[in-house]
Amino acid sequence: MTLHEVTIIDYGVGNLLSVQRGLEHCGAKVSLSSDPKTILKSERVVLPGVGAFPRAMEALHRLELISTIQEFAQLGKPLLAICLGMQLLMDESEEFGLTKGLGLIPGRVVAIPKITIEAKAQKIPHIGWSALRSSNPNSGWGESLLRDTQVGDYAYFVHSFMALPAIPEHRISDVIYGGHRIPAVISSKQITGCQFHPEKSGEAGLRILRRFISI
Repeated sequence: MTLHEVTIIDYGVGNLLSVQRGLEHCGAKVSLSSDPKTILKSERVVLPGVGAFPRAMEALHRLELISTIQEFAQLGKPLLAICLGMQLLMDESEEFGLTKGLGLIPGRVVAIPKITIEAKAQKIPHIGWSALRSSNPNSGWGESLLRDTQVGDYAYFVHSFMALPAIPEHRISDVIYGGHRIPAVISSKQITGCQFHPEKSGEAGLRILRRFISI
């Protein structure tokens, strides 16, 4: 049996083990690398991440991986960005001042509102299980990584900031938190970002990982 090969970018930000185990559970052959040549030769790549946006971009810059990720994306091969990794896809982030991102999907990272739409205080960060909604009720999830996912399936989130794509078509799925619609999945061509952790989101998350390693 031929295993689908996946390279997880190891840049010292985030717990890679759970992502690796999730992908391996789905039948992937997984390697971790911070070597630009290895990443560019990979069949498909995962950009994980937890923590602060500026620290992550600093780590990518230090390892000379920013141009590597941008070049990989231009090759048209599958790229999955998870949690903070999804936010890094944006042009810039407002977290701890303005920081330039990878610029792979136009848009900006902003703080989740601290009050609900009813003007009540809400807990930040947004932690826990939330139901996935369609960003555009008039269109399905088609050929996206959510093709095998049902509207209303739950995913596990841990985040204080959210990525807002500038182009509505790049926004695939949202969740509702405090009445606010927060992007959960964004996509442009072969690039997909998941704000939640698919590897921690039960069978719904595993279906997304299986779809990723099959394309």
